[in-house]
Amino acid sequence: MGSGDVESAGDRNEPGSAVPAGELAGGRAQPKTDKSEATRALILETAMRMFQERGYEKTTMRAIAAEAGVSVGNAYYYFSAKEFLIQGFYDRMTYDHAADARARMAGVKDFSQRLEIALVSWLDTAAPYHEFSAQFFRTAADPTSSLSPFSNESHPARATAVELFRDVLQGSELAPKLDAELVELLPDVLWLHLMVVVLYWVFDRTEDTERTREFVRRSTPMAARVINLSRYRIFRPIVRDAKGLIQDFILPTIGKTAVKQPPAS
Repeated sequence: MGSGDVESAGDRNEPGSAVPAGELAGGRAQPKTDKSEATRALILETAMRMFQERGYEKTTMRAIAAEAGVSVGNAYYYFSAKEFLIQGFYDRMTYDHAADARARMAGVKDFSQRLEIALVSWLDTAAPYHEFSAQFFRTAADPTSSLSPFSNESHPARATAVELFRDVLQGSELAPKLDAELVELLPDVLWLHLMVVVLYWVFDRTEDTERTREFVRRSTPMAARVINLSRYRIFRPIVRDAKGLIQDFILPTIGKTAVKQPPAS
């Protein structure tokens, strides 16, 4: 929390709020009403704009609330800390990416094409936020941060992305030809491939992040060929070794459940 973001506990509670009916990203259980959703969206949109204009570190919750025209307590009611604004942003962008990618993949059966479509869709969805992405990365790179893509708090966005990559595979002609256990593991592995693309994208300063787009164009067919080769008997020992590494060293590092925040006192 910024130095100007201190208020009493009473300021954090929304006056006259209903009994919480659902858990939304942002660390609070909130009633699912049109008004509450509109207020939450307004705060999030305002925060994203101010992060772009002022930078993440220099933007306080108090300033966001003032710009959005809501009380500081109301802002904290929907987002219990500034970092949860980023979680809300992650959740929304991941949802938008999944919807866009599925629309683009409609009717496409080739696995390599479907994977490239999903990755390029992410680059297009994230493009408006590239200028200040490095500010978020500094925090997300901390393994103890809730903004880490591997954290429990990032589970909702990660689960949405993994499910998209499950669709990428299951909707292709390749899925029926692969080992069933490998099919189960691959969505997580493909999400990790996206994380490599995201890392490259954060530091890419070419126009329209063209180097990242070229990286996707060249790496995707290679990844597809490796996965396709896994169905041949001669490669089965390598596939088993790869599955063991994924199960023993990669998947255990990924938070699998969302952490519930305690209700406001």
